[in-house]
Amino acid sequence: MAHKRSDKKTSFGKKTAPHKAFLKKGRKANDEEGAKRSFGRPSGVAGRPKSDDGRFSKDGPSRPFRPDERAKKFSKRSKPSDGDERPFRGGAVPQRGTRKIAGKPEGKGPRQEPYGHSTARALGFVKKGKASPKNIPPPEGGEKKEAANDGLTRLNKYIANSGMGSRREADEMIRKGLISVNGVTITEMGHKVKQGDVVRYEDKVLKAEKPVYILLNKPKGFITTTSDPKERKTVMNLVANACRERLYPVGRLDRNTTGLLLLTNDGDLAEKLTHPSHNTKKIYKVELDRPLTKNDFQKIMEGVRLEEGKAIVDDLAITSDDKKTVGIELHIGWNRIVRRIFESLDYEVRKLDRVVFAGLDKKDLPRGEWRFLKPEEIIRLKHFK
Repeated sequence: MAHKRSDKKTSFGKKTAPHKAFLKKGRKANDEEGAKRSFGRPSGVAGRPKSDDGRFSKDGPSRPFRPDERAKKFSKRSKPSDGDERPFRGGAVPQRGTRKIAGKPEGKGPRQEPYGHSTARALGFVKKGKASPKNIPPPEGGEKKEAANDGLTRLNKYIANSGMGSRREADEMIRKGLISVNGVTITEMGHKVKQGDVVRYEDKVLKAEKPVYILLNKPKGFITTTSDPKERKTVMNLVANACRERLYPVGRLDRNTTGLLLLTNDGDLAEKLTHPSHNTKKIYKVELDRPLTKNDFQKIMEGVRLEEGKAIVDDLAITSDDKKTVGIELHIGWNRIVRRIFESLDYEVRKLDRVVFAGLDKKDLPRGEWRFLKPEEIIRLKHFK
């Protein structure tokens, strides 16, 4: 059976709404053919021959080049339309920055860890990832060179490098007239010395030393001091053979407190790490005589009132199933601060161990042992907060 071919074309799908015509100003539409839609395109096709099927022929003359004609571009939002924009599927259009990604927080900014997580991780209760400090300059670029580079050294720096204290303390010695150079008392700030000059503090000759930085894992029963009139064991006995330079402990640990202690002859760094404005981070592992209650946990986080004022704690975590082992992070350096916080709530601290100091930890450092700081660790301590 033969089927007749129909000349009528069948349209599938919805009919699209007619677009608005963009007619150039002053151009008239052809009344016989009806208004033609230009869609913003210049009509430069007049005179081009057409083939029998109504299409333009390629054999005709090409369109002349018009340098002043430029294609008119429309943004997606600025294009005119007969109807409203198609609505976003599922309702309202989502706002930027509110997309949720598994494992990541909403919005902008760094990911915030829950309370106690970083402290618990430092104590080994949570698996610790690899540290990857960024933007650490190479060791040779850490120290600032003298501006003139003329072989002269500022007097206060020379004094600090001799192990007598920080530059600020050296300035105070100079101001009081306690420093002499080649037999002449110096009170002028900014005075410089050269190689061969004899610098004295009162009657003691000062010699510039190379800076030394030692990290000690202090055991129990040692006093944090350079000397003791009662001849008790001090931390200096543990590092006696480390170097010839005279070292000083940075900060203090009680006799019965164990953990990290930094020793150096760099007075500037020692002052920086012990000054309250630097907010040096310290994390302690605390073993209590009884479980820490939820109520007391909240009191410590809110700040326990002591003689000096409210003791602000940066972080707190229970790190054992029996709730007797606690990790506490803080930056204030009051005397016996950790013990006094728990004693104020009627807890007895049976063991106290400092596991982190200024970003340094006890990894591969057994109790009673010490090591020199790595160059990148020194740079981080001196040039980063």
